[in-house]
Amino acid sequence: MIRDITLGQYYPGESWIHRLDARVKLVATLLFIVGLFLVDDYPGFICPVLGTILVISMARVPVSYMLRGLTPVFFIIVLTFIINMFMITGKVLVYLGPLTITYEGLQTAVFMALRLILLIVGSSVLTLTTKPVSLTEGMERLLAPLKKIGVPAHELAMMMTIALRFIPTLLDETDKIMKAQMARGADFESGNIFARAKSLIPLLVPLFISAFRIAQDLAMAMESRCYHGDVGRTHMHVMKLAARDYISIAAFIIFFAAIIFEKIYF
Repeated sequence: MIRDITLGQYYPGESWIHRLDARVKLVATLLFIVGLFLVDDYPGFICPVLGTILVISMARVPVSYMLRGLTPVFFIIVLTFIINMFMITGKVLVYLGPLTITYEGLQTAVFMALRLILLIVGSSVLTLTTKPVSLTEGMERLLAPLKKIGVPAHELAMMMTIALRFIPTLLDETDKIMKAQMARGADFESGNIFARAKSLIPLLVPLFISAFRIAQDLAMAMESRCYHGDVGRTHMHVMKLAARDYISIAAFIIFFAAIIFEKIYF
C-alpha cells in the first residue's frame, strides 16, 4: 500500500505535458482545483473529467500507475461517500432502519467522491511530470511579486518542494522499517482496523528518528555548499515560455471559462 502512493514522485518522459513550463502547470493545477469546487451538477463534471483524461493521455504516464495513487486514499473516499449519503436530509429514496438515503445525499456523495478522485489524479499529474528543481523554481517565480510585501517567496517554495520531494523517501524508509519488523515477528495485517492502527505505533519512533536524520543530512549538505537563500543566486536554466506554453495557457483559460459558463447559464 505504501508503494502505491505516487504523490511527490517524478515519472521521466518527453511528452507535451513534461515539457511545459513549471509555472504553467502550477497555475493550471490551481485553476483545475478551483474549477472542481465550482462544479455542482452532473453536466458540469463533463469538462473536468474529459480534461483529466486528455491530460493523462498527453502526459503518457501509464493509467495503472496514475490510478495506483488512489489506493491509499480509497478508504477516505468511501468514508466521505457514506457520510454524505446518510447525513444530508432531503427526498428519501431508501429506508435502512434508522438511516435514510436521500436524493440530495446521494448526489452530494457522488460529487464529493468525484472531486476527491479528480483532485488526487490532477495533483499527481503535476508532480509526476515536473522535476523537483523545476517545481521549486516555478513556485519561486510565481511568488516573486510577493517579495515586495515581505513574503519569503524563495523559502516558501523551497519548503514546499522539499516536502513533496521527500514523501517518496520517507515512504521507502517506512517500507524498510515495516519489513524489518515483520522479519522479527511483527504482524501488521491481522485484526480489525483498530488493531491494525495500534500495530503501526511501533513504526513511529524509528520513522521519526529517520526523518530527523534525513533532515540533518540535508541541512549539512546545504551548509557545506554555502547555501544562503536566494540573495545573489543565479540559475543554470532560465525559465522561458515557449509556444506550447502559450497554447496550453489558452486551453486552460478556455477550460476554466467553460466551467464558469456552465455554472452561470445551466
